[in-house]
Amino acid sequence: MRLTIIGGGGFRVPLVYRALLDDPDSAVTLYDTDPARVEVIAAVLRRLGDGPPVRVAASLDDAVRGADFVFSAIRAGGTAGRVRDERIPLAEGVLGQETLGAGGVLYGLRTVPVALEIARRVRELAPAAWVVNFTNPAGLVTEAMSSVLGHRVIGICDSPSGLVRRAARAAGADPAAVRYDYVGLNHLGWLRSMTLHGRDLLPGLLADSAALASFEEGRLFGAGWLRTLGMLPNEYLYAYYFRREALAAALAAEKTRGEFLDRQQSAFFAAAARSPERAHELWERTRREREETYLAEARDASGGWGRDAQDLAGGGYETVALDLMRAIEGDRRVRLILNVRNGGTVPALPDGAVVETVCEVGADGAHPVPCVSPGGAELGLMLQVKAAERATIAAAVSGSAQAALRALALHPLVDSPAAAERILRAAGR
Repeated sequence: MRLTIIGGGGFRVPLVYRALLDDPDSAVTLYDTDPARVEVIAAVLRRLGDGPPVRVAASLDDAVRGADFVFSAIRAGGTAGRVRDERIPLAEGVLGQETLGAGGVLYGLRTVPVALEIARRVRELAPAAWVVNFTNPAGLVTEAMSSVLGHRVIGICDSPSGLVRRAARAAGADPAAVRYDYVGLNHLGWLRSMTLHGRDLLPGLLADSAALASFEEGRLFGAGWLRTLGMLPNEYLYAYYFRREALAAALAAEKTRGEFLDRQQSAFFAAAARSPERAHELWERTRREREETYLAEARDASGGWGRDAQDLAGGGYETVALDLMRAIEGDRRVRLILNVRNGGTVPALPDGAVVETVCEVGADGAHPVPCVSPGGAELGLMLQVKAAERATIAAAVSGSAQAALRALALHPLVDSPAAAERILRAAGR
């Protein structure tokens, strides 16, 4: 497997490489627009063990040419851009995060043109390659790239698989043995059934308060609301269902998530550049702190609690990525929750709209498994967010200020077109 990682100086790249340690036939190429960062990450990889050979490419074209898989995990504007994406909306009393609300729209406007250029170079130089997209906002960016690459770009996220894993354990089942029904958009989906030997475990789990209190989503949303919904929402839906509490927590926080990561990563890369021999040790310590503080504001707003030990250990998006690539490479026919073109899965959405749902994966790519359409409330939210996503893509491609305003004002987490206009002005749009 010839794997190219675009955004090879990204902090989480070692997780992907670590998952490949037992694959001696692989080769990894890193590319990043920041040479200093990518050299630090290469130093971390060299100390992870006897893994696949690693090469740092000098250009995007050099990195892409001849690849079997291209893993796209870029951050246009760096962590400093994320800080602005979050702080500017908060000044207007609006939630902003790299995938949610005004922050997600601002990040999408900046990222889509870069992602499209990557897609065009892959199509030109590695037409048989598969692109695995982890660049956020993952659903929106995957949809933009699919306009160039079609079904050969597949978006991944570890939130849905983590939800299934945690829910199965809480229900007393082996996560690997359950079948599940999950549908939505990236960071906007619902686990609607979880069956073992033909029996749905979800009703029993929802009725068991102690079991619900044993895992993250149960504590985050609370037993009462989960029973009212009759399903388990993705953790990011906290911002929609508990909008007031989420906004209050964000406003009260000393730092936004972007500010925390900007400070943390700057310190890590500086320290690792000074002491390359300690790069892996410094990375592992920083990674642990990063995982412990994930979604800290929402956890504080819902009562304050720590993350599960199994989730802190890893096994997230890098596992999804590796399972996907190996299924395609070996035609293994596995089921994964992925971001792919709708193709009639949710009839109310266009066929080309990217949804997040259960897919069967093999040598011919990922194909959605037929499922029951979402209920009216869930579908309504999906339609609103998808309208904002598609307007964001249109604005990013055209440069239209009107399209950008439409994207921002249509989002259900933005409550005023006037505020949307001020946010765009402050962001230089």
